[in-house]
Amino acid sequence: MSGQAVGASGPASAGALSDSGAWVADGAHFDLLIVGCGPAGEKAAAQAAFFGKRVCVIDPGPIGGACVHTGTLPSKSLREAALVLSGAKALDLSVVKVGMDPNARLADLLAHKAAVCRAEQERMERNLRRHNVTLLLGRAALSGLDTLRVQPRDGTSPLHLRADVILLATGTRPHRPAELEFDHSRIWDSDEVVSMERLPSSLLVYGAGVIGCEYASIFAALGVAVTLCEPRGRPLGFLDDTIAAALMDALRQKGVQLRTMCKLGPVVADDDGVDIELEGPDGRESVRVDQLLFAAGRMGNSDGLGLAEAGLQADSRGLLRVDPHYHTGAGRIYAVGDLIGFPALASTSMDQGRVAVCHAFGFPYKQRLSSFLPYGIYTIPEVSMVGETCAGLQARGQPYEIGVARYKDNARAHLQGESDGLLQIVFCPESKRLLGVHVVGQQASELVHVGLMVMQLGGTIDALVEAVFNFPTLGELYKYAAYDGLGRLERRGQATASDG
Repeated sequence: MSGQAVGASGPASAGALSDSGAWVADGAHFDLLIVGCGPAGEKAAAQAAFFGKRVCVIDPGPIGGACVHTGTLPSKSLREAALVLSGAKALDLSVVKVGMDPNARLADLLAHKAAVCRAEQERMERNLRRHNVTLLLGRAALSGLDTLRVQPRDGTSPLHLRADVILLATGTRPHRPAELEFDHSRIWDSDEVVSMERLPSSLLVYGAGVIGCEYASIFAALGVAVTLCEPRGRPLGFLDDTIAAALMDALRQKGVQLRTMCKLGPVVADDDGVDIELEGPDGRESVRVDQLLFAAGRMGNSDGLGLAEAGLQADSRGLLRVDPHYHTGAGRIYAVGDLIGFPALASTSMDQGRVAVCHAFGFPYKQRLSSFLPYGIYTIPEVSMVGETCAGLQARGQPYEIGVARYKDNARAHLQGESDGLLQIVFCPESKRLLGVHVVGQQASELVHVGLMVMQLGGTIDALVEAVFNFPTLGELYKYAAYDGLGRLERRGQATASDG
């Protein structure tokens, strides 16, 4: 990077050498300062720099945030490796032998994870260099409405940097209840699991949200005896009922024991395992497992940001409140990504960063986040959805109809040995406009995009009927789900006529 700092140009002046090779002088002024270089920070930096703004990103390093190092990509790479090592699919991994001892399997899991994460970090670094963004490794805190106090990672004197706009994108970390002994090797939070030193023989996952369900399915695929506990009712309550039921059935078939309305009681870890008290509908029971994974909730990384210096305050979960343009209400300070809470997805965080800087600088470009946000849950089997659920429409009294196609009737699914799964579309019975897509099965997170684009363009299920899909492909599921929907409409009309 060529250097974007304003001020003295060399080491003779107070300042620090950025990771991009530019000298950042104390008191330097930028158009945009970004705190945090995860998905949101990186895309916001590139967007502003594309339009000619001088941008500096501050991150403690290594860049990438939880997405690259402890969350999104590590867990997904472990999933892909687990599918190979369990014999479920073919993936280009070195020295893969199904049935090898657990330690050898773990070495392959972690090697694949490290390679994937390293590649993404390098891509992010190249993207920042290509856009001439200054990257400064260190920790930053607000010291006013337009100033950051930065402590460079190399230990040099703190810098005070000014900007027209400041963007906070520091992400989240796992919630850690004080009563759990997370320093013990037998108790993991959801960030620590990707750095495991051994594969447990048995695992209790507490918290059946997205993270908990993903890890439960991954470890079950690796032959670990898994118990999945959810303190509330049905896991993944935002999913369509049919899809959630199919996923839970698939987890049970893989040996996962699912327990709902089950709260965590006292936990005692020793050198050989973990004793756990569970409080459920039928009373209290004791369980002993090799390892505990606590995956119930995350906290915003807002402590240490100097929020009070700008008149800002986080909520009880460390999250910041913003308006539809991601403005915090203080000066020209914006916040995006997991730091502002729901939906807390890498995909939405990226576009939030873009929208925030376009609004801040008045760029005639990306002004809002799409109203159709896809969700991908990388369990085994995979789940994805976009748009309305049947329960949501029913609660509002809005009429709907569905169409269903099953993987067992799809040639490509049989070719790939994945005949379990279904694709369900939800649509308006009068206009036939597509309202939602729900998929459980192989490549669900890819398949959902076909329906998303139809919805984005205001299309109907007739578009799916009229489209020609390659054969054999999973994409054909859309055509037959649409045909099924038309058949249901016809039967509905016949029933109405006979009633009349």
